[in-house]
Amino acid sequence: MARVTVEDCVDKVENRFELVLLASHRARQISQGAHITIDRDNDKNPVVALREIADETLSPGDLKEDLIHSLQKHVEVDEPEPAAVPQLTGKVEDIEVQIAEAGEDDIVSFDSMSEEELLAGIEGLVAPEKNDDY
Repeated sequence: MARVTVEDCVDKVENRFELVLLASHRARQISQGAHITIDRDNDKNPVVALREIADETLSPGDLKEDLIHSLQKHVEVDEPEPAAVPQLTGKVEDIEVQIAEAGEDDIVSFDSMSEEELLAGIEGLVAPEKNDDY
């Protein structure tokens, strides 16, 4: 029976702390009944986990993802994105037609004003009175 050391696994997982986390997580999985990928050879679970990492029968990336997933308290669920709303382009009349064709009951209408009407409205505004208190 060959002895597994940390040096056998360091080239697979460079950070020793991360190696310990992954091996302990895998050892817990084995103790909970997970299928082992190598012969046990009467070894304990931590030794089997290190041998699996050293022999590369398990991917360290997969172990890391599984460890992260096991520690999460709120698991994000990928929900389908809502259907894209068609972009309305063109003149106001064209937009009203596009909305009517889309099956909308309420057609939005916009008021249009020429520049001359806008300037006449602005000129008709009264400036606020000046007060000495300011």
